[in-house]
Amino acid sequence: MDVNFEIISRETIKPSSPTPPNLRIFNLSLLDQLSPAAYGSLVLFYSATSSLCQAERFRRLKRSLSETLTQFYPLAGRLADDGSSIECNDRGVDFVDAKVNCSLAEFLQKPYAHVVGKFIPVEVDISPESIIGGLVHVQATVFNCGGLAIGVCISYKIGDAITLTTFIKNWAAATVTTVDGAIVVPTSPLFNAAAIFPSQNITFPKPVTTSKLNKEMLETRRLVFSSSKIAALQAKSASQTVKDPSRVEVVTAMIWKSAMNASRWNLEHSSLSILSQSANIRKRTVPPLPDKTIGHLVGYFASEATEGEIELKTLVRQLRKGKEQFNNSYVDKLQRNQALMAISESVKEAANLLQGGNVDFYISISLCGFRFYGVNFGWGRPSWVTIPSTCYRNVFAMMDSGGGDGIEVWVTLTEDDMAYFERDPDLLASASLSPSVWNPIAHVSSL
Repeated sequence: MDVNFEIISRETIKPSSPTPPNLRIFNLSLLDQLSPAAYGSLVLFYSATSSLCQAERFRRLKRSLSETLTQFYPLAGRLADDGSSIECNDRGVDFVDAKVNCSLAEFLQKPYAHVVGKFIPVEVDISPESIIGGLVHVQATVFNCGGLAIGVCISYKIGDAITLTTFIKNWAAATVTTVDGAIVVPTSPLFNAAAIFPSQNITFPKPVTTSKLNKEMLETRRLVFSSSKIAALQAKSASQTVKDPSRVEVVTAMIWKSAMNASRWNLEHSSLSILSQSANIRKRTVPPLPDKTIGHLVGYFASEATEGEIELKTLVRQLRKGKEQFNNSYVDKLQRNQALMAISESVKEAANLLQGGNVDFYISISLCGFRFYGVNFGWGRPSWVTIPSTCYRNVFAMMDSGGGDGIEVWVTLTEDDMAYFERDPDLLASASLSPSVWNPIAHVSSL
């Protein structure tokens, strides 16, 4: 299907009330400082509604966004030159109006990764815009059936997936109030991360934009694991060491296993495989921080496997081992004001592993459990929610499917590895490859 996008207009949405002078400088936490100058993003797709015309929907979206930015005032600012703070100057958020020449139903029959990326207004990876531009970007795209896609990007310098979720849910709550007058109590954000993880005087190298990186020929595929297949993987992966493997652990292990097999088939020699996963720091501190704490409060831990450790049960054990080591060591140092030491040691450990030669490095990102399908702007729950894919290889990005307890995953590999990966019989026995989104429950129930 030939899908064409047209930009109708661009507008800057500013906070509905000016930021007070005493809040004009927002200090970043150390974790924010060390985060890349890139964007995290999300796209929510909504069916057509007969209650409002498109012009009115857009007007209310923009008005409620302006009101929400008053609460989340740092998001309307710009990163300071020293990289340690945000100038809360109310320069605003870019809002792009667009349209696409197909219906929502046609698009959801088989959504392609390269098309999903057009529903957001900026590159998600490091770019000139991400380094010096706005911290948040929004694109609202209308389908010819009246359906609507809302794409939101947030800079990792100010927020992670939880911050993005908090912001979108507050924006949706403000829009619902605008639409039908309902009283929805928003979540008040907390801007105290810098007090817990103070910034430090660090000199950073100039970021390299993706246009200057060596781009490989990559392929991205979407997989859906139904709840019944996930349960079967959990039963198969359970052991004395890991008696209760999680949904995310078994899906990650299954994809990692298939990707490792593909790589070794093409390389024709064994190699060490390392998988990096992100972890929410908030729930690991003592006491835990609430989700409304704004910032890029994410840590990373690595698991490794050799040629003799490619069985599913073994990989799950390695994933659990990596997480437990992270919880016992890394987070403890963060709590004892040794954040920079903990991060430096983690980076050095990963670098030492990668320098060994014949190493495959994978990144797994999980947005499972974020309840994006409850985000209601006043015209019902989303038909689909997804993450635009990255331009880097060996990345797995997963989130809950719309049909219940299933998991959807975007997998990006080299062309050669993908050719083997997508034919892996064990993988295809556990997941559906590139299914229709239109009725995910019915589709995956037949697996």
